[in-house]
Amino acid sequence: MLTVHHLNNSRSQRVLWLLEELDVPYEIVRYQRQPDMRAPKELRAIHPLGKSPVITDNGNTIAESGAICEYLIGTYGNGRLIPSANTPERLRYTYWLHYAEGSAMSPLLLKLLFTLMPKRAPALLRPLVRKVSNQALTTLVNPQLKQHMDYWEGELAKSEWFAGSDFTGADIQMSFPLEAAAARGGLEQGHPKAMAFLERIHARPAYARALEKGGPYVIGR
Repeated sequence: MLTVHHLNNSRSQRVLWLLEELDVPYEIVRYQRQPDMRAPKELRAIHPLGKSPVITDNGNTIAESGAICEYLIGTYGNGRLIPSANTPERLRYTYWLHYAEGSAMSPLLLKLLFTLMPKRAPALLRPLVRKVSNQALTTLVNPQLKQHMDYWEGELAKSEWFAGSDFTGADIQMSFPLEAAAARGGLEQGHPKAMAFLERIHARPAYARALEKGGPYVIGR
């Protein structure tokens, strides 16, 4: 049976959601983050990088959210959650499927790192680290993040979903950046279309089922 190696509060929640949308049977092997938020070393037995999400299916071990999404939709989708080939919607689908990790997550990760650095710095260095972190956030990270959030808002003003009028795997991929931006990036300020997108995905029955099976998901809710 298809197995999802699921790390709590991670991108692997999207994989559970996708499988619920496709109605594909699967089992979950659970891993808990360590106190420093890193994945446990046991995941390295599944994939050398020890990261999540990872799935195993029919002798294949597949990592990376976009690759997993392509594999699952290609193997089990039967034409669902993907636009028809050689259409503008298919091109948009492919773009957003890979943009989600390739571009959108970089400023969000930097936002998280520079926010945490002062809290984790030694007490004597904390004022200096806070000054450097605030400077980086103000001059580099926050402007980039706002540019991305404005971009999402503009694209969602063109259509209900990222690839067009139909819900696709690209929306599942894009859920994590938007949820992270809502949690720590100020998405709720001036981005009503993006916030409405989050409301729509949270209302989907498959999303709710994935939460029940995956466990608490702090980033998204």
